[in-house]
Amino acid sequence: MRKRSMWIAGLVTPVMIAMLLLFAGSPSVTANDQPTGTNAEVTIDNFSFGPETLKVSVGTTVTWTNRDDIPHTVVSTDGVFKSKVRDTDEKFSFTFTKAGTYPYYCSVHPKMTGKVVVQ
Repeated sequence: MRKRSMWIAGLVTPVMIAMLLLFAGSPSVTANDQPTGTNAEVTIDNFSFGPETLKVSVGTTVTWTNRDDIPHTVVSTDGVFKSKVRDTDEKFSFTFTKAGTYPYYCSVHPKMTGKVVVQ
């Protein structure tokens, strides 16, 4: 009987470890996953967005900072994002979760335009 209980005890530990690993799960990663948590900045100054065209990866948070003495907005032409009026040194952020081209403008000064290209 002692031989059988030692055999069972020797089997229990590996089985328990396998079950723990199975139920613990692991994050799935696919070839299409993009890095997340990156940041990029656009400055609003002298009635313009700089850079005018910004290229970023999916998952990037873009922050616009108004460095002008005049209030401005950041409004997507496709309605994807829209800031409130931002005074001097105020910021607006948006995280891009899908690839594409996102043109935007200042609704207070519509000739001010920019574009975020998400790859």
